[in-house]
Amino acid sequence: MPGPKRAIDLDSVDLFDLDLYSSGDPHPIWDAMRAKAPLHHQVLPDGREFWSVTRYEDVRRVLSDHREFTSERGTVPTHLGTDDVAAGVLLTSTDPPRHTEVRRPLGSRLTARAVKSWEDGIRRTVVRFLQPALDGETFDLAEKALLLPAMVTGPLLGIPERDWEELVQLTAMVTAPSDPHFGVGNEAATLAISHHELVTYVKDWVRTRRATGGEDDSLLHHLMSVRPGGAALSDEEIALDGYSILLGANVTTPHTVSGTVQALAERPEQYEKAQADPTLIPNLVEEGLRWTSAACNFMRYAVDDVRIAGGTVPARGAVVAWIGSANRDASQFPDPHTFDITRQGAKRHGAFGFGPHFCIGAPLARMTLRVFFEELLRRFGSIELAGEPQHLRSYFIAGMTHLPVVAQKRHTP
Repeated sequence: MPGPKRAIDLDSVDLFDLDLYSSGDPHPIWDAMRAKAPLHHQVLPDGREFWSVTRYEDVRRVLSDHREFTSERGTVPTHLGTDDVAAGVLLTSTDPPRHTEVRRPLGSRLTARAVKSWEDGIRRTVVRFLQPALDGETFDLAEKALLLPAMVTGPLLGIPERDWEELVQLTAMVTAPSDPHFGVGNEAATLAISHHELVTYVKDWVRTRRATGGEDDSLLHHLMSVRPGGAALSDEEIALDGYSILLGANVTTPHTVSGTVQALAERPEQYEKAQADPTLIPNLVEEGLRWTSAACNFMRYAVDDVRIAGGTVPARGAVVAWIGSANRDASQFPDPHTFDITRQGAKRHGAFGFGPHFCIGAPLARMTLRVFFEELLRRFGSIELAGEPQHLRSYFIAGMTHLPVVAQKRHTP
């Protein structure tokens, strides 16, 4: 929740200040930007510069229109100033039509209808995950939840359980290289090591599959049969796209889980409302996605000079679209700083992005979150915070490294 109103000097605001996200609150700043500087320009001390959009419609436009704003020089602000070497190959750093050709066959495996068959397995995984919290001891949800997506998606991707923990650590290093939990040396070293290790992992996986000739139904194996433009993907391309899928699978869901549970723990009346009426759970999930906005921004580059938000972004200028701000835009979400599981229109949030790069795993994430909250509400009468949450040091992923909670077992008559 935003703190007390204070005067904000938008000329001196540093949106890359990690303290703003780990121990501060960016929402008052985003509120001020939407009101007074919907196109905001910042120059970093090292000379790198970027423009920010914070209003819902502008964020949607930047992320939706690849002709005006390209993905092919990089899409995450941690890479600002260095063109993505994998541009045009890595799924996240590729524009249509190639992006569509690679994505479509993968997307067909991840539709709401397709993932429905995985629901029972996901439910068993969630029940296993929640089991340790039933004893009423302090349970660090944020720390434990980091592994939850791997428990869910590992079997679907074709990744053995022995590798889950290492891959979760590596994907966290990519997205929060400045956080002391995940850093190895400085930020650049952490990024280089984690990127190399993840790509190497997928390359080795592909090489082993080719050597053994094994067939399976996993998503990574499916990548080996994708043929954009009629040509098979090279091992390097499969490795980069596999890396992209691993990041997408592991990075945001844990923080949506812990951030939504924190919101419920702080508002027992909302918890009780969901418990009394389980039909509210799908909308609880959407409000949780809006509220937490775990992928708090994405970056694009202007192709030519672009007029937007009352100003101009020059050709080749980097534009950061702040999803965390768009999801609190009062023009779309009345009373946006109130967490309300009965909110009308919560599903319009941009937590999964917009346009061609809309999260390919959204149906799976939604189902996982729905099953998680169904099982949580079924098992626990109440949840209370048992200590101070610790926030991730990242201006890209909004989340927590620690959220100690105590859950009381539900006594049903």
